[in-house]
Amino acid sequence: MRKTLWLLPILIVAVLLAACAQPTPETKIIKETVVVTKEVEKVVTKEVEKVVTKEVEKVVTKVVEKEVPTSKGVVTVLGVWGGDEYTNFRDAVLPFTEKTGIGMAFEGTRDLAAVLTTRIEAGNPPDLAILPNPGQLYELAAEGKLVPLDSFMDVEQLKKDYGESWVDIASYDGHVYGIFYKVAVKSLVWYNPKAFAAKGYQIPKTWDEMIALSDQIVADGSTPWCIGLESGSASGWPGTDWIEDIMLRTAGPEVYDKWVWHEIPWTDPAVKTAWEYFGTIARNDKYVYGGTTGELSTNFGDAPRPMFDDPPGCYMHRQASFITSFFPKGLKPGEDYDFFPFPPIDEKWGTPALVAGDVIVMLNDTPEARQLVEYLASPEPQEAWAKKGGFISANKRVPLDAYPDELTRKMAEMIVNAKVARFDGSDLMPAAVGAGAFWKGVLDYVGGADLDAVLEEIEAVAQDAYK
Repeated sequence: MRKTLWLLPILIVAVLLAACAQPTPETKIIKETVVVTKEVEKVVTKEVEKVVTKEVEKVVTKVVEKEVPTSKGVVTVLGVWGGDEYTNFRDAVLPFTEKTGIGMAFEGTRDLAAVLTTRIEAGNPPDLAILPNPGQLYELAAEGKLVPLDSFMDVEQLKKDYGESWVDIASYDGHVYGIFYKVAVKSLVWYNPKAFAAKGYQIPKTWDEMIALSDQIVADGSTPWCIGLESGSASGWPGTDWIEDIMLRTAGPEVYDKWVWHEIPWTDPAVKTAWEYFGTIARNDKYVYGGTTGELSTNFGDAPRPMFDDPPGCYMHRQASFITSFFPKGLKPGEDYDFFPFPPIDEKWGTPALVAGDVIVMLNDTPEARQLVEYLASPEPQEAWAKKGGFISANKRVPLDAYPDELTRKMAEMIVNAKVARFDGSDLMPAAVGAGAFWKGVLDYVGGADLDAVLEEIEAVAQDAYK
């Protein structure tokens, strides 16, 4: 567990990093601003000046203190972020701290669900928690552990800022309990623009056009798709995202919601149809690099790499925005790789966005916590992080030009313009289903199992899991 508490003073430090003295080297100055809160009536903002030699023999840190009088205390926050994510979040909160005098104590842990449950059971919950998905939000709201944000925030304004879908995802039993802060879009098909241009291939605008393109690539002697379902004990999950994206486009959001909450069975025709569309690509040995055997054995992170071979091993790869971190090094976004939205199937449902994201919830209703939530829901702190990269906001008031590159701007535009957004369904299902039977079912189906038998097996698990 990583714990970062903004309560410790920064000392003047001189660190000798080399044993041997060298001639006076060229130096450069790096200035950083760090916020350090104290529970004793003040917030201290420290300007840190690091003198770093070119040869990196030593680092000298000079500290200048500027006190901001306050008696408003500290808001405790529990989340999963560490490293650069934590640093960027802290920096986004800095203006709030300087303006209000309210400090923030952040605790980061990758085992958030267990830590939060333990803290609640011990009667010591954090003021705010930043959950990696809304599944625990629904559980805690049902148990009466969360503060409804609509008790002090303007819901209509939230709907204007975020869109109704995002507010709905963060709601339970008629009340809004969360604000999505850092989000991602999954409805993406990645491709190599140079490879497409060399063959004269066009970006498909519909599912039928995408299948026609796949057939053309096969006719040209190549393979259209790279898919990798292997992920250790989590093998199968990439296929669940395919099925979720498809179901939103064949059955619509209302039926999708009923499926997620098991208000319709897995044997329902709407569910079966989505799997059959998935099978059109995933069970076609001519469509998938390495055939279904390769698909089952290829790790999800390695799957897109053949797209960049010469000649390309495949031309398309459906995966969420994070996958670029697995691409070969040295590739240029927009030039060596790009994406198009997973296309519509039934024009009635258009192009919904399958999404993921971190959601802020409140467990202790204090004036300070209210102010911090209201600030985090506003565009200013989200824009601050967006400018640094690695961040997408669902807030429509965050300007698109805040994003540092064209691909991130395109993703952000997809999110804010989507008429319908739905969270990854498997993440909301009971673990025995969404992180168990569903994953196994994908592997069995791609491996050649009868679809009716696969769906009946998942339904049997769901019957017990949803009780």
